[in-house]
Amino acid sequence: MRTYLIASVFLVSSACAFPKERKPVVPPPTEFEIGRHTSFDFGPPTDFYELFLVRPRESGASIERITLTPSVDECFVPAKTEAVSTSIRQSVADLLENHNPCAIPEKDLRRQLKRCKKCLVFSYANVSMRVQCGPETRIIRADVFDRDWFDPAANTPDQTSWTIRLLGRLDKASGPGVMDQPIFPTAIVDKPGAPAESGNLESLAAGAYDSLFRGAPDKPSDLYRVSKIPLVTPTVRLVGSTPFQPENFVAPVYPPIARLAHAEHVMKFAITVGADGSPTDLVFENSFALFQGAVSEAAAKWKFPKEAIGQRILVEVEFKTNCPPKR
Repeated sequence: MRTYLIASVFLVSSACAFPKERKPVVPPPTEFEIGRHTSFDFGPPTDFYELFLVRPRESGASIERITLTPSVDECFVPAKTEAVSTSIRQSVADLLENHNPCAIPEKDLRRQLKRCKKCLVFSYANVSMRVQCGPETRIIRADVFDRDWFDPAANTPDQTSWTIRLLGRLDKASGPGVMDQPIFPTAIVDKPGAPAESGNLESLAAGAYDSLFRGAPDKPSDLYRVSKIPLVTPTVRLVGSTPFQPENFVAPVYPPIARLAHAEHVMKFAITVGADGSPTDLVFENSFALFQGAVSEAAAKWKFPKEAIGQRILVEVEFKTNCPPKR
């Protein structure tokens, strides 16, 4: 028994004398990517997607910003992609406030993500930063709620506050953001507004950044591809004019409110041709107020041949949006 106690004391002493080997600290990243999905309780649109690609350069850093806005109406207001590239004099380390994202414990991140499961939230931003930490690629998530932006008593966690400050600097360097805050420090811009790099847009289309927006209603790759589809063009055409056709036909302009409402119609009306070949006494046979003003304005510019003078003309004009049916 005595021998056992002596051996135990020796082992404990040895453990104290030779502490466990600590896990080496991974150096801070030299570049990073951030995806920010911002959602509002008003709209449409209610969701916006922004991608920041930050890379080192010889004297400072480059920031490429890609903003994707979902379609409000795929026929009238389509999805939109905007991209700009900017150079700043601050280094990547300066942007990060010399803070090492690779050193943030996972348990701290998990705790912060659970801080407001039952809170009343009207607007928020889900932010994901992707960094290379040694051989490991790490995605660091932060949820920013409306009160974190505006309420001094919000008790915002340190990690989330650091994320807000970082996004503020990126916004200032690359232009006003969706939730731009003027109180954040301004980065010193060397070359604002330069075109974005096409290679990054190709990577976006291929889904290289979709993992930064997990849980969001849309995938950035899908939004980008949809934004490249040309906007559908509505058509207005003369269906019939009996017994004479106008020599000079000016098509009515499709009213924007009718396009937004996806309204289509064949307007039927009668006119009398005056002495100079111009229409007079326009009378609608089927009333549709959205199109009447456009038809009246265009018909006043028509001209008919001499043979039509004094004749009563029956006209049909078709308005067609050419939009796919709403799902």
